[in-house]
Amino acid sequence: MKIFIDTERLRDLNSGLGQFCFRLGRELVQQRPASAELTFLVPEKHRGIFGPEVSYQTATWWRNWFNPGAYDVWHCTHQDSRFWPASTRTRTVLTIHDLNFLERSDYNDAKKAGKLAALQRKVDRSSALVTISEYTASVVRDRLTISEKPLTVIYNGNSLDQAIAQSPNLPNPYFLFVGVIHPKKNLHTLLPLLEAFPEWQLVLAGPDAHPYAGHLRQQAQNLGIGDRLILPGAVDEATKTGLYQHCDAFLFPSLSEGFGLPVVEAMSCGKPVFLSRLTSLPEIGGKDAYYFESFEPEAMAETVFDGLNDFRANPFRATRLRQQATRFSWEQAARQYWELYQSLATP
Repeated sequence: MKIFIDTERLRDLNSGLGQFCFRLGRELVQQRPASAELTFLVPEKHRGIFGPEVSYQTATWWRNWFNPGAYDVWHCTHQDSRFWPASTRTRTVLTIHDLNFLERSDYNDAKKAGKLAALQRKVDRSSALVTISEYTASVVRDRLTISEKPLTVIYNGNSLDQAIAQSPNLPNPYFLFVGVIHPKKNLHTLLPLLEAFPEWQLVLAGPDAHPYAGHLRQQAQNLGIGDRLILPGAVDEATKTGLYQHCDAFLFPSLSEGFGLPVVEAMSCGKPVFLSRLTSLPEIGGKDAYYFESFEPEAMAETVFDGLNDFRANPFRATRLRQQATRFSWEQAARQYWELYQSLATP
């Protein structure tokens, strides 16, 4: 059995998709059956990243079609990939992470329709579909035609390695967000919390090239809290882990998520998590997360105040949050993918 796996997004290793490709690829190698051969599509600089016992193809901008004849199954690891097998007869697994573009206010109806049609073409030529949450599966069934095509939910795993934590050079206490700084994350709603919690800082850790980051800084200055808003940009794994371990609470008021990996990472550290009730987040956070019922400043402040008091009074809540995080593992994800590959490769 010969499997081809697109991990081209390793080019941005610290992104969500980069970590998905790295963590899943590494675990697939660990669980590889003796009769299976793996070939990874990788950026040139990452040849060898999964060890010497697998094969590699180099991803280049000018070559996005590959001869599939040597492979039994092709895994396209995300819906925006431009790399596909040349033959439409190749048995292909397509992982769909989200359809968040449907919720974007900066996309007009024509652009949304075009992106949906492009994704439908990929679905049409796939042999099997995977989504990373039940929520995303429900959106796929509602907005795309999948006919009798099998659709499997395979959750992402927790990538956090707590052994490598680096203590942040920050005075406590602070609230934490981890993720890309983008309007869909709804981060401006967190700024008034610094008025309600005058002893706290707010750390928004993640890529901050979008103009929204500048908007947040300006809004913080207008509110007189600019010195307590910290945007360190993208951080490495050790720094990120340290931020989780030392924060007082994790805040994630996102408007649209296909999964919500930072939520799992924060829960694995036993931290109280405060989430929106939108899209996949209740599914991932479970019953021991705290949820914003409104994005009005007073309501959000009350949710955080009551949640922190409840968390301090309930010593078992941190344990239950850690247990919720254990539901999501790359070991389990790789096992489910291998089952899927084998079902497709069997004549």
